[in-house]
Amino acid sequence: MIRFFKSTAFRIFAVIAAALIAGSVFALATRSGSSPLTSAVSFVFGPVTRLSSYVAAQFENLPISFKSSSALAAQVKDLEKQVDSLTEQLVDYEQAKNKNKFYQEFLELKEEHSDYEFAEAAIIGRDAADNLGSFTLNKGSLHGISVNDPVIHGEYLVGVVESVTPNQCTVSTILNPKVNVSAYEVRTRDLGFVTSSVELAQEGYCRMPGLSSSTSVTAGGLVCTSGVGGIYPRDLIIGTIVDVVDGTVDISASAIIEPSVDFSEITDVFIITAFDGQAVAE
Repeated sequence: MIRFFKSTAFRIFAVIAAALIAGSVFALATRSGSSPLTSAVSFVFGPVTRLSSYVAAQFENLPISFKSSSALAAQVKDLEKQVDSLTEQLVDYEQAKNKNKFYQEFLELKEEHSDYEFAEAAIIGRDAADNLGSFTLNKGSLHGISVNDPVIHGEYLVGVVESVTPNQCTVSTILNPKVNVSAYEVRTRDLGFVTSSVELAQEGYCRMPGLSSSTSVTAGGLVCTSGVGGIYPRDLIIGTIVDVVDGTVDISASAIIEPSVDFSEITDVFIITAFDGQAVAE
């Protein structure tokens, strides 16, 4: 008998009996009509049931809508169209802003120099292999354009008309060594002329040679047209001095100038067809 009470089977029986008795006592205490086994199971698994119910309720409240892959693809395509449309509007805005600035500078120049006569022109051709910045415009002799007419962008000098046909003209910029512009430095009033070389042009610079070795011209100085010679009117801005170097063959100095206009970026210009003091073309 003692061996029976120590056996594994008896221990299992005792555990089950204890669980049933506990369930009965709990049921009586709560006056529940459930059976002891049901109460015990409910007591053990009740929290798990409540947790699962809570999780299910939360998922029901989530605003999730499952769409098919075709619907999502259509939505993505629609968003891409909206992005393309906004990009085009941004490009149009930037172009309009640049155009407005272009005309505003022109009007300011026109108000300061009522003697100027202008022809607006658009760049229609560039030579990618030309490091001198030359380009072709859509205006020619039929529009009053002549050789040696100065070309400007706002108040900045771009170059000069080199050749003309009835409906087009070719412009050489101030980076071209063939172009010589009478000029002066604004602060010191030193006079000279601006030209370039192939080497400087490839770096995007021109120069003002022939300055005295004791010149007060320094980097940061502004160089403008002087009006001497009658080809370019006075006070058009040529560029900013970036360096002053001594001459290699004499005691003179040269100012290295960065043009105020990026010739590769401009799309529209004005040609000055007439101004007071303009030299008569031969």
